[in-house]
Amino acid sequence: MNKPLIPALIGALMVSLWSPPSQAQEADNAAIEQLIDQKLDEYVNSEAFDERVEQAIIRFIEKQNQARAEQERKERETRVENLAAVDPQSDYIRGKPDAPFTLIEYSDYECPYCKRFHFTAKEFVEKHPDVNWVYRHFPLNFHNPGAQKEAEAAECAGALGGNDAFWRYSDLIFERTRSNGKGFPIANLGPLAEEIGLDRQAFDACMNEERFKDKVLAQTQNGMASGVTGTPGNFLLHNASGEAVPIGGAQPLIRLEGMLQKMKDALK
Repeated sequence: MNKPLIPALIGALMVSLWSPPSQAQEADNAAIEQLIDQKLDEYVNSEAFDERVEQAIIRFIEKQNQARAEQERKERETRVENLAAVDPQSDYIRGKPDAPFTLIEYSDYECPYCKRFHFTAKEFVEKHPDVNWVYRHFPLNFHNPGAQKEAEAAECAGALGGNDAFWRYSDLIFERTRSNGKGFPIANLGPLAEEIGLDRQAFDACMNEERFKDKVLAQTQNGMASGVTGTPGNFLLHNASGEAVPIGGAQPLIRLEGMLQKMKDALK
């Protein structure tokens, strides 16, 4: 081949490669784009597309719910781990001290739901001697100063008269209060102690010194750390294993019995 012709041929080839598309090519491209748009539009407006979107949304929601449930489970376990162990030196226990199960209640003497639950819990431990009952204080701010003072008074009663005096005093407050913060006059706390046979002078001194203010506060803080947000806040505890199940609110007797049986079944 003549060498001078090579550059000319290369130039011609380059021109042909970089030449703009013909009208026919442009028409074909336009037709393809139109067909693609049409098919996309048909699919987007089809039932099949709606189903795919719905399935994707459902999968997303399920994943979110699973993640949330797992997070709540971990938080719940962490909170229950904060639950203070039953201590006969500081807790007042109703029922057999060595019972395998314990109902731990964080409660407020001025809470109407606690008033109702108090008699349910009493029946529960009476019917089930393998369960005892620990009462811890959780006076709500909007029931104070009454609820706080009643909690301190019950502790003073227990300090002066022991376990039986604590529970007798607590029973009488719940029997007589009208609840909601002003249901039992603070002025009647001393006479109530005297009514159950306690030394009135020693009781008044205990109250004036606010001897158990810090204990009530500590129990309230432990309740909050354990996940209690309202009263009554309850836990059913298996003492040997330390496993505790939260039971929120003033649950009926049948609910408590169901939780107890469920825990027993799980421990078999």
